[in-house]
Amino acid sequence: MIKKFLLLGLVVAQMTTSCSNDDTENSQTSSENLNDQVANLMKQPYSKLTPAEQKVKLEAEANAMLVQMNKSKTSGAVEAIQNLGNLLDVNSVDIFSGKNNNKIADILNVSGVYGIYTWNSTNKLWIKTISTTELKFVFPAKASQTLNNAVLSSTAVSSDIKVKLSDTNGNWVYNPNTQAYTQTPAINDEFYLPTSVDAILTIDKAQAATFVTKAKYSNGKETPDESSFKMVLNDGYTFEISGKKGDPNSAQSIFTYNNKNLIKFTAGSTAKIDALLEDDVLVSYRGKANGLVELMDNFIIVADLDLATSGKEDEALEKSLIYPPELDYSDPKADWKGYFTAWNNYDKKEVDGSVANYNKNMKLILVSKKDGTKIADVVSRAEKGYASTLNLPIWNSTDKYWDWWSDKGELFTQQYYDEVFYLKFNDDTEVEMSAYFSTGFDDLEKKFEDFLKSFER
Repeated sequence: MIKKFLLLGLVVAQMTTSCSNDDTENSQTSSENLNDQVANLMKQPYSKLTPAEQKVKLEAEANAMLVQMNKSKTSGAVEAIQNLGNLLDVNSVDIFSGKNNNKIADILNVSGVYGIYTWNSTNKLWIKTISTTELKFVFPAKASQTLNNAVLSSTAVSSDIKVKLSDTNGNWVYNPNTQAYTQTPAINDEFYLPTSVDAILTIDKAQAATFVTKAKYSNGKETPDESSFKMVLNDGYTFEISGKKGDPNSAQSIFTYNNKNLIKFTAGSTAKIDALLEDDVLVSYRGKANGLVELMDNFIIVADLDLATSGKEDEALEKSLIYPPELDYSDPKADWKGYFTAWNNYDKKEVDGSVANYNKNMKLILVSKKDGTKIADVVSRAEKGYASTLNLPIWNSTDKYWDWWSDKGELFTQQYYDEVFYLKFNDDTEVEMSAYFSTGFDDLEKKFEDFLKSFER
């Protein structure tokens, strides 16, 4: 959907400089004239357009991708997977038979664990049935339903790589007899990484999606030499991602609709990227990139990625971030406002550091695939995201405990921050990238970046 007010602003600007003799007549720009303006811009190469005109053409050309990316959000299979994730948040399960709060990602990256989990809509919990042959989840396909009409089942082949993880961190528990808090010990899990996992999602007994994960390991290391994941939705969408350890590491990801490319990421050697820049209009970008993003048939993003430096700076950032120390629940002088303020600062510092790392080590430019013109730089910005408000606890001097349920405590806002991609145009203006390519671009780019970095471990 073309935002006509952008074009209207452009048209008005043109008229005030070239047609100022008749403001009344020319200020009433009709929708047909706007469409004519767009059609005219679409015929012109980006190199012939001003930055303002380039934005209008970019929006028009990106519209098809925006529609398809947003349409994927209405996929029945995607909705079912999202609902499964929500139900796992409502009532956590532990497929490892400990106390770990497992997510969907665990289901597709584990072997040697079994059980049938059925959602009980009345009591809002999962009922586990013992199984020695399958791992299965039975649940409603939609959040508005109570009928369990969706099934996600998986089978896996184990590798010889055993992973140990902290299942449950120690918790502080109040003992009313001693009037003191004690810390329960941590619980650890062990499981084998899979060489392959095959999962099927059915809705109303009809296949809705398939998921396939594969990995190769060597020398007993948890980091795979090769790894891949493929998701096929029966309503036309397919997502694939694969990677291989090497010098340099390489990876590829593609999201398609009815076999037509919506977005494709490739990272590897400069020679590998050069082979993809076959068109003569793109020759000037050869030898300068080790990453490439292809957006439908209209655009590419040429990337110069310094993954080694980025990885080191990620590690340095992690080491510099210090978790706020846990407070003593039995201490009446515990500074809870300071504690939550420290968490706000922690989250902001983490996102600010990640954004700075990205802008320094990930140089991306948006280019017209048709005429090779640079349209904009892709930059990252830190912005305020989700926020929640809570009442800080107050000390109960009679019973000597912190009361978390009182509404008399001072209101405090927990602020979280997000990394957001922007297009920085040649006139130095910036527009959020999702305005052109949907928020799905941010999600897929971040997923690809994290996947590629995983081979650096």
